[in-house]
Amino acid sequence: MMKPKKVPMRMCLGCNEMKPKKELVRVVKSPDGEISLDLTSKKAGRGAYVCHDVECLKKAKKSKRLERAFECSIPHQVYERMEEEIVQDGE
Repeated sequence: MMKPKKVPMRMCLGCNEMKPKKELVRVVKSPDGEISLDLTSKKAGRGAYVCHDVECLKKAKKSKRLERAFECSIPHQVYERMEEEIVQDGE
């Protein structure tokens, strides 16, 4: 008898809920310090996760959770670009 496959769980930095990794969007800080959305989950670098929802990204921004996770300050333009990408990907 085969064991059921273990589903990797990650915590959303916006709503603090544990969800399957595939349901979340990865935000990545590359080795050269650039922060971007990783819709493929394949980019190299430190990762943090948020729901596929603009509201969760706004909550993470308000409480500075992404900045704490990556130990750096994140410019406002980066958040705007991530919001646009989440909206486009959801369509």
